Amino acid sequence: MAQKEMQRMMQGAFVLTAASFIAKLLSAIYRVPFQNAVGDEGFYVYQQVYPIYGIAMTLALSGLPQFLSKYIAEKETPKEQKEALNQLFPLVFWCAVSLWALCFFGSGLLANLMGDFELAPLIQVVSFTFLLVPGLSYYRGNFQGRLLMVPTAVSQVLEQLVRVGIILSAAGAFHSLGLTIYQTGAMAMSGAFFGGSCALLSLIYYEKKIHGGALSLKNFSISQRPKKKLVRRFLIEGGLLSIYSGYLIFFQLLDSFLVTNGLEIYGLTDQAARVAKGVYDRGQPLVQLGLVIATALSATFLPALTRYLIQTNKKQFHQSARIYLRLTVSLAMAASVGLALLLPYINYALFKDYSGSAPLTVFVFSVGLMATIQAYQSIAQSRNWFRMPLKAAGWGLLVKALGTISLTAVMGTIGASFATLGGLASTLIYLVRYSEKELNGFWKERHFGRTFLICIAGMSLSLLTYYGIIEVFVGAINHRSTALVVSLIGVFLGASCFIFLAIRLKLFTIREWLMIPFGKKLLKINVRKKRDSI
Repeated sequence: MAQKEMQRMMQGAFVLTAASFIAKLLSAIYRVPFQNAVGDEGFYVYQQVYPIYGIAMTLALSGLPQFLSKYIAEKETPKEQKEALNQLFPLVFWCAVSLWALCFFGSGLLANLMGDFELAPLIQVVSFTFLLVPGLSYYRGNFQGRLLMVPTAVSQVLEQLVRVGIILSAAGAFHSLGLTIYQTGAMAMSGAFFGGSCALLSLIYYEKKIHGGALSLKNFSISQRPKKKLVRRFLIEGGLLSIYSGYLIFFQLLDSFLVTNGLEIYGLTDQAARVAKGVYDRGQPLVQLGLVIATALSATFLPALTRYLIQTNKKQFHQSARIYLRLTVSLAMAASVGLALLLPYINYALFKDYSGSAPLTVFVFSVGLMATIQAYQSIAQSRNWFRMPLKAAGWGLLVKALGTISLTAVMGTIGASFATLGGLASTLIYLVRYSEKELNGFWKERHFGRTFLICIAGMSLSLLTYYGIIEVFVGAINHRSTALVVSLIGVFLGASCFIFLAIRLKLFTIREWLMIPFGKKLLKINVRKKRDSI
């Protein structure tokens, strides 16, 4: 790949990283006042239906756009790219309509399976989000295939701003209008449709601005009959990308059907089980924040890795893939360990009490596992390997389902957390086992594995020392503002320690540091410190 194209790729990674961070930050922030306003039971109502919205947005934001961008990247001329989009759009359209019909007309059945028939209206409201998937995925895939990441980034942030605004309005209406938790949940879920509509309008604007309307949806037919080969590729590749892009969403969907019912077997009453499920769901925004960088890197590296394969540059492909794995594993695992160590304070600062700290501490380790899974799957997808990742996903979902059924009934919500880690670990083990030695060798390059463990150990030691100081000089924390300050200081301390050790022990090469957002500035700060110490 030419140097100019590599720069465009990494600039795209930065844009998507920034947009993802803003979007996920908004997604985490709105959950705090929403949960504070409606309580854990109201939060349970929202989170039970949230996975359906999550699947729709996974299709529209990650899964299908990544498949479309990969497919477009394989075409050499603008004419071929337009024809490719013309063939794909009917598939995306009818797939989305089918999912809408399934959720809308099957809402009663789905609600009953979740153990709460009153969730049916919420499922119907959120089902309309699927109707936005064709337009959102089409435009985002088109732009990303041409390494134009700004439209996707802007639409993502705009969508979250509108959706969060409506959700917070619903939280306010819960008290001011005296709505029930189910009415509040339905109003909050409507934000998904309105937010997605605004995102689609922004993408249409960018398409007219960049392409002058040449690639408008109006120019594509939904009645064109696609070739069987393309249908098969769409279902297998597009489906596989969608599964992995929203893999944790599918785990959440299993939780919606299994956890509450499992807690009742555990011995809780209906209401107590719903409250406990609401507490357990506090972990979702924390995990979303931890996965920000991995998601953005995945969306940008996929077209680039595909181009390397087309150019038959195997050496460059393996080198880039190993860099991708090193960056993803390091950042995501560091985030997991840091979140786990600070979890009690973060939990109290955000959600008013320490309830569920043990299962949430276990749950946040899914950040590191999921990020690594996404990296391996993206590499396999770029090489047109489908059977192995599909089997890995299937084993993971099976282990998660069986584990949730059995462990939740015996251990409560901490059992559901262990089931999540078990499912993700099963998937990752399968992917690593059947991957090439050239890829798995990233652990041994320049003693990366050993150096990484030292960095993690140093960060953990600094945070445990910090914990001890807090216990001695502050004691038990009973104020949310104090817990928030302690959490923020801990995040800064842990991140600083990890970065300091990573630079000093040369965990990454200079080239790899430059690929990380703000990596160049971190290196400059380190150089200044060295000069000052001389």
